[in-house]
Amino acid sequence: MNSDTSLLNVRQMARADRLSVEAGIPVIELMDRAGKAVALAVEERFSVCQIVVLCGPGNNGGDGFAAARYLAGHGWPVRVALLGERDRLTGAAQAHAQLWTGLVDAMSPSVLSGAALVIDALFGAGLSRPVEGAAAETLAACAGLALPVVAVDVPSGILGDTGGDLGATAAVLSVTFFRKKPGHLLMPGRLRCGEVIVADIGTPVSVLEQIVPDTFENDPMLWLAELPRPQLDGHKYTRGHALISGGYPLTGAARLAARGAARAGSGLTTIAVPEVALPIYAAALTSIMVHPLKIPPDFQNLLEDQRFTALLIGPGAGIGGETRTRVLELLASGRPVVLDADALTSFAEDRESLFRAVTGVCVLTPHDGEFRRLFDADADKLTRARRAAHRSGAVIILKGPDTVIAAPDGRAIINSNAPATLATGGSGDVLSGIVLGLLAQGMEPFPAAAAAVWLHGEAATGFGHGLIAEDLPDLLPAVFRRLPASSESSGGGVSPHRKSPALLPE
Repeated sequence: MNSDTSLLNVRQMARADRLSVEAGIPVIELMDRAGKAVALAVEERFSVCQIVVLCGPGNNGGDGFAAARYLAGHGWPVRVALLGERDRLTGAAQAHAQLWTGLVDAMSPSVLSGAALVIDALFGAGLSRPVEGAAAETLAACAGLALPVVAVDVPSGILGDTGGDLGATAAVLSVTFFRKKPGHLLMPGRLRCGEVIVADIGTPVSVLEQIVPDTFENDPMLWLAELPRPQLDGHKYTRGHALISGGYPLTGAARLAARGAARAGSGLTTIAVPEVALPIYAAALTSIMVHPLKIPPDFQNLLEDQRFTALLIGPGAGIGGETRTRVLELLASGRPVVLDADALTSFAEDRESLFRAVTGVCVLTPHDGEFRRLFDADADKLTRARRAAHRSGAVIILKGPDTVIAAPDGRAIINSNAPATLATGGSGDVLSGIVLGLLAQGMEPFPAAAAAVWLHGEAATGFGHGLIAEDLPDLLPAVFRRLPASSESSGGGVSPHRKSPALLPE
């Protein structure tokens, strides 16, 4: 089984289809296989019932005609409705419409009479305008009748590149082909698509070598080979020493981050705190070391210790000039730096000085509000994250239910395992700590960011309802135990860490 997690945008998927045809697979055959895959998915998940197949005027509609033919051939009562005129279809879609021997109704809500299941084969992922007219009315009627909908590719109205919604009716199941699209994972598309099945319709995996994907769904196979593992001949310093700038009077955020770093494998973790806060931190932490700072130069002096291998500031740091100064000191140290929360907001009025200071390994972990204070937010989430990474020179973790991890060279990973329970105070602080712990052990920033986001989501998923941020660090060991010892072959897929000539010319 091919386990490659590349995501293809609409343009790339169209090219994959063209390359498949050039490889000797006619469009009519690809369409037949797509329809058969939709029919099979329906048969595996539903009992025989009255089905209505809503077909559009393009290739998505051709897939629908093929699915209708297979289902009817297997004894399902099928009714087909077409948006537009049958004789105006062209190419492979026309050929499959001609193979359908049943009646073809005009598109209207009335075709849903007696239906128990609907197949939405109206429009594919490349739709660029709102769903309207008879198609919109019929889809709205599906929702009003609470009919389960199976979408071909994506629910009609969901944009394949961005997940944007132009009037979609939510599906319980979406059947797409060869590879998912970003819109299957990005909100609100992720909510509208339901379960997503990727069907193999014979597209050669070799086409990825020409397309060179730059977007991926987060999965351990992307970073497992680079994940730090304890070695028998190692010791605490070979596993890295993480340093966190702790705040006062808000102390909980830095403590959460410190425990995240330690559970992620950092051999040593230290929080540097104002002397007045020492009793609070020391009373709450045991294996985490606490270093008191009496006067401002103490922190700069602490940075002279080269045994610190990665640095974090932001959780509970406070917003203002002192935090800005400390951020710049960390960035000037030449070591990997994670910036979160207050460290980002402190530069809302001086973002250029922050970007100029990012000259080495740096990971920024903003939620949407923090992101908007530093970057242009006038685009879809994937584009925004990519632009921000390029502009800042840092790896960006743009958090949310559809967290995007973007590298400065244009590569991006979309995370899909985050449960709703992560929407709790302090969970982001733990995430920044996990990133810190992996960087402290020498992991490269892009895979470290992706690994941290996935581990964070997996830990939350394993706990379930009632999760609070304090739970997350102690859930990580079980997640690590479930990971295989090494990554498996992707079966001919494309590595997200291979530098694309199109992105990084020599």
